[in-house]
Amino acid sequence: MIVAFCLSGVMASAQTPDAEKAFVKENMTFAAEQYQLMLKTPPQGKEGKGVMPHSLRKDGTPSKGSIYLWTAGFFPGSLWYISEYLDDSALQDSALVYTQKMEPIKSFTDNHDIGFMMYCSYGNANRFEPQPEYKDILVESACSLCTRFRPKAGVIQSWNGFRSWHGDKVYDFPVIIDNMMNLELLFYASKVTGDDSFKDVAISHAEHTMQNQVRDDYSCFHIVYYDKETGKPIKGETSQGYSDNSAWSRGQAWGIYGFTMCYRETGDKRFLKTAQGMADFYLDHPNLPSDKVAWWDFNANQPGYVPGVRSNANKVVLNYRDASAAACTASALLELSTYVKGDKSRKYLEGAKAILHTLGSGKYRAELGKNGNFILMHSTGAIPQNSEIDVPLTYADYYFLEALYRYDRMLDGKKPL
Repeated sequence: MIVAFCLSGVMASAQTPDAEKAFVKENMTFAAEQYQLMLKTPPQGKEGKGVMPHSLRKDGTPSKGSIYLWTAGFFPGSLWYISEYLDDSALQDSALVYTQKMEPIKSFTDNHDIGFMMYCSYGNANRFEPQPEYKDILVESACSLCTRFRPKAGVIQSWNGFRSWHGDKVYDFPVIIDNMMNLELLFYASKVTGDDSFKDVAISHAEHTMQNQVRDDYSCFHIVYYDKETGKPIKGETSQGYSDNSAWSRGQAWGIYGFTMCYRETGDKRFLKTAQGMADFYLDHPNLPSDKVAWWDFNANQPGYVPGVRSNANKVVLNYRDASAAACTASALLELSTYVKGDKSRKYLEGAKAILHTLGSGKYRAELGKNGNFILMHSTGAIPQNSEIDVPLTYADYYFLEALYRYDRMLDGKKPL
């Protein structure tokens, strides 16, 4: 029996496995066509240093960033997922070319994002077409990330500083929820070297994030500031969310994904409980639209939530969706559904499927040759910074493709990874 349900005017169905396999294949085939067009877009910027597709500019033209932009690893990672699924040797060659451009990042220590940059590129290369040198590159990348570990606080410092939206205060030890996504690189390094110090850093960071960043209702602060001298947390604020006490939807997605991954790597049920709590917060929130693609912040424009005086969120009246938050959540929910049983497992799996069908519909998926040749429309990068509002984002595509790839494996009776 086909059970139909309405997704904000888009009819989707919980269909047979064959129909779902066809859904995945159609989206992956479309992604290949879009990205083949994207590969023809020339480099940008001074000396052609803008090589990695990132988003769209306000004038509608595609933007590309250097390999040092935090999103640089997502494009090669997307190429790996598409080429692996379709067994497309030409796209695999392109994936390798763009992955190799990332090698200098292995020694990058200026922020925490080396996990995104290197594990999404070289990590996927190492999974799908492993070469001996990839392990060394990834381990060196993990060493670089560990230079930002602060033993007194037990966490990895994210940025070198952040100026509060409330005035001129600049904090010199910010830790953001996004950092949970970078821990997978450290777990990998421990497994291939036998050196538990990488894993110990990852676990310490996850534990302190769980204690200091995740709230009692399983929403989270975007940023927690720490004292460099004592290692004690000072306060929680936001950078990209609506207000300090609000629930920024992509931050929620980072948490669901990050703590699910930490449970996979450790078997620590505290991480599983946190992942479930954060997933339930997303799926059960009264402000979640029926199609399960969240607003950019669950509390935007609501009483009791006030942006900092410098934040551009004060000037934004319209509310916007964030397809990137939804895509990351879907990928995480698929994995999380395999670690729990019964109603919980069904809830997470059905939530992921609903998100995927929404994102794969004409409401969010672009037409061929449009949208800067990105796959998904309607992501929101940073409203407080007046940046990337209702645009495609490379990481939205990446997590959508990852979720499709995981879902296809599950339809074949395999584990999602």
